[in-house]
Amino acid sequence: MVTPINSYGKNSLRRRSLHEEVADCVRTMIIEGELKEGQRINEPELCLQLDISRTPLREALKVLHSEGMVTIEPNRGAWVATITAEEIREHFEIISTLERRAAELTAIKASESDLTRLSQLQEKLEHHYQAQDRHEYFEINQHIHRLIIELANNESLTHLHHQLMNRVSRGRYLAIGMQHRWDESVDEHKALLEALLARDGDRAGRILAEHVMHTGETVVKELEQQKKVG
Repeated sequence: MVTPINSYGKNSLRRRSLHEEVADCVRTMIIEGELKEGQRINEPELCLQLDISRTPLREALKVLHSEGMVTIEPNRGAWVATITAEEIREHFEIISTLERRAAELTAIKASESDLTRLSQLQEKLEHHYQAQDRHEYFEINQHIHRLIIELANNESLTHLHHQLMNRVSRGRYLAIGMQHRWDESVDEHKALLEALLARDGDRAGRILAEHVMHTGETVVKELEQQKKVG
């Protein structure tokens, strides 16, 4: 169920612009499947749901278009972007390589405070897993991956990773909807943290690369199965 943007209160809107808040909300709706791939975005209806005017929604859609999550056709409207199994496969191959390098660098560069942050996030991740709270789990999962990229302190790597992750975020959410993959993912995250705490860059890089590829393979298999059924 969508929470109206204006119900978040004035304080949150002082920190960020309204269209950024709207972009976050619509992005989540796409990731979690409330807005389906290929679906036309009904702007008047969405404005009513979010309790906003048309202008911030259109600005938000431009942001999502730049991320590859929405396609916009002049004078026709906006649609949720589609992505093929082959595109997913290619994107995950690149993300796997980027995150492997990021983990190697993080093991070397991270401060003790940084590693404590990662440990705390892992605790939250496991808590949400035990509660089977997929939404909160996914948010923390995203945070961990972004933090490892950030700690690598490589601007080009960060920029490319951000672009690709936006394109596959719906697929990543789909993967944890499969219990066997969710179970595996938690164990892989535990092993990753252990390697980072030991400052074993080679092991951390290998674990994270394999973790990303396992997720990609799961998503591709599911999309191909859906195509056969469809």
